[in-house]
Amino acid sequence: MTKRPEEIALMAESGQLLADVFAYLDQMSLIGMSTMQVNDLVDNFIVNELNARPASKGQYGYEYALNSSRNSVVCHGVPSTTDILQNGDIVNFDITLEKHGYIADSSKTYLVGEVSPLAKRLVQVTYEAMWKGIKAVRPGARLGDIGHAIERHARRNGYSVVREYCGHGIGREMHEDPQVLHWGKPQTGMLLREGMVFTIEPMLNQGRHSVRTEEDGWTVVTRDGQLSAQFEHTVAVTQNGVRVLTLRSGETVPN
Repeated sequence: MTKRPEEIALMAESGQLLADVFAYLDQMSLIGMSTMQVNDLVDNFIVNELNARPASKGQYGYEYALNSSRNSVVCHGVPSTTDILQNGDIVNFDITLEKHGYIADSSKTYLVGEVSPLAKRLVQVTYEAMWKGIKAVRPGARLGDIGHAIERHARRNGYSVVREYCGHGIGREMHEDPQVLHWGKPQTGMLLREGMVFTIEPMLNQGRHSVRTEEDGWTVVTRDGQLSAQFEHTVAVTQNGVRVLTLRSGETVPN
């Protein structure tokens, strides 16, 4: 379950390449683009510019380089030529990348054009909630501490946390143990040890936490049709705290 230092170094290399993918996405206006266009550009960038592999392609029968989850889509949205990004949308791009046999996983919710203050606030609080979870990571802490920190921040701001989907261990496989819930009680759950590597990826809803899966078998949406946002990083437990392996340019771990 724990990774050796040399394995974490390789995962950090994958993580920084994945950060480059998001820097590439940051340059796009997105308005008027289809989510399939975004997928194809990301696929090409990972393969031909970074000499890496989009790890989600072929995983569980999935055909694409990313998930694109727009507005009321919570997660696992499938890219489409008819899913056109409009001014005022929010959209999460969830991307995995493999290099030298090791996988990194990260996601970011983008504001498309001029977004309403309510949507902007949801996205900001979701981002903050992810960092609350990350700050709880250190040797001797427990998985419940991560979930509690996330859920407390969400509830204080009037949002609900999706319970059906969680973070996960990661390494040579995209999904490894442990499962990392985004809700919970302090000092419960698995003890964190140096060398553990996993994702923290909270999904916050404007309304109720209830979700449903659409007929395609992939796309998960809010039951009440309200907005959902998500952010994700891959992290490693260090001797003294946490290292964010997918840290993006301009980001710092909050104090």
